[in-house]
Amino acid sequence: MSFEKDDKVVLNDKHSEFDGETGTITQVMESMFGEATYTVSFDDGQEVGIAADQLEAADDVDADEDEADEA
Repeated sequence: MSFEKDDKVVLNDKHSEFDGETGTITQVMESMFGEATYTVSFDDGQEVGIAADQLEAADDVDADEDEADEA
């Protein structure tokens, strides 16, 4: 799966201090082999050079909260 700038994602990297946290993609870089790596910004910092297989799309929590408020 590929992601774009400003997408909300969850990092899955047991070696990272941000493992399991939701962040926002701030930069997409393409390697000379055509594979994208990402910079993801979290509340307490950022991770650089993250491969797509370490990321998953975050559930849109804000939209769910808005719908609950309207009900």
